[in-house]
Amino acid sequence: MLRSFLSGFISVAAISIAATPAFAAVEPSTPAVETGKTDRPNMLPQPATTDELPNELIEIDPNRFGAKPTDAAFGAYQRGLYLTALSLAKPRAEAGEAAAQTLLGEIYSRGLGVPVDPKLAAEWYSKAAAQNDVHAQFQYAVLLLDGKHVKADKAQAESLMKAAAEAGNAMAQFNYAQILMQNNPGEKGIEAAYPWFQKASDSNLADAEYAVSQILANGTSAIKQDEAEARFFLLRAAQKNYDTAQLDLATWLVEGRGGERNFDAGFKWMLQAARNGNVAAQARLARLYRDGLGTDGDTVTAAAWYFVARRSGLTAFDLDSMLDGLEDEQIERARKIAETLRQ
Repeated sequence: MLRSFLSGFISVAAISIAATPAFAAVEPSTPAVETGKTDRPNMLPQPATTDELPNELIEIDPNRFGAKPTDAAFGAYQRGLYLTALSLAKPRAEAGEAAAQTLLGEIYSRGLGVPVDPKLAAEWYSKAAAQNDVHAQFQYAVLLLDGKHVKADKAQAESLMKAAAEAGNAMAQFNYAQILMQNNPGEKGIEAAYPWFQKASDSNLADAEYAVSQILANGTSAIKQDEAEARFFLLRAAQKNYDTAQLDLATWLVEGRGGERNFDAGFKWMLQAARNGNVAAQARLARLYRDGLGTDGDTVTAAAWYFVARRSGLTAFDLDSMLDGLEDEQIERARKIAETLRQ
C-alpha cells in the first residue's frame, strides 16, 4: 500500500507568506536510524529544496500581475524601484484594478522597500482574488489555509486553489493535488491528485515531478506502475537540485531499478544529494565509498561522510561497525575531512 509522502500541502516553490513547506521536515525526538536495508517501494518524505531566492535573483513573470503589466508601476517593480512601484500602483489598486492590487500584495508580503506586512498583503490579495486574478487567488488561498494572518477558511481556500489550478497556475495545481489527497485518503485521493501533479510537472515544477515519480513507482488500481517513467521524472527533479529526487535517483541507479544499473552515475547523484545536506544520502554515500561502488574504495572518506550524517542524528549499525575496524589515525583523518565537508 502506498505510504503517504506528502506531509504538508503548502509548497515553498513560490513566494508566499508563512507557507508550510511541502514534504515538511520533522525534528526527530530520538536519533534517526539508517539500517541500510532497501524497502520497495522506497518512499522518502523529505523537505523540498525549492527555497525562496533572494529578492534580487527572482525572475519576474511578466504575466504575474494581470494581462497587461507592461506599465510604469510594473516596470519600476522589475527594476527594483519598489517604493516607486508602490506609489504608482496604490491609486490604481484603490480604484479597483486587480493587477495593481496583486502588485501591492506582493510588495507587502515580501517587504520590498517597506516593512513586511502580511495582514496588509492579505487585504490586497483578497481584493484581487475576488476579481479572479490567478496569482492572487493562489496567494490568498495559502493565507486562508495557514490561518496566521487571516482567519482560516478551508472551504474558501480550496475553492480559490482550485480556480487558480484550473487557470494554469503550477503552484496551485501542485497544492490542489495535495488537498485532494488530504481530503481523500488512500488510492482514491492519489488517483484524483495525479492529473494535477502531472499538470504542474508540465510546468517543470520539481515538487510535482517528484510526486509523479512516486506515484508511478508504486502505481494504484487505476494508475499502472511504471518504474522506467518514474525514473525519468526523478531525473527531471534531480536536475533541478531537488535533493530527495537526487537521493532516490542515485539509489535506483545503483540498484538498477527502472533501467540499467549505473554505479558511476549513481555515485555522482548521491554525492550531489549529500553535498546538498540530505542526511540519508550522506550515509548512503559513506557506503558507496566503503564498498567502492562508482568510486575507488576509501574507508576514511566513508567514515568522514558518516560523521557528517551522525551530526544530524543518524546512526547506522553497519557504518558503526566500519568505524570499529579503523585505526585511530584513520578516525582522526576522517574527522578532519568531515569538518571540511559540511559545517
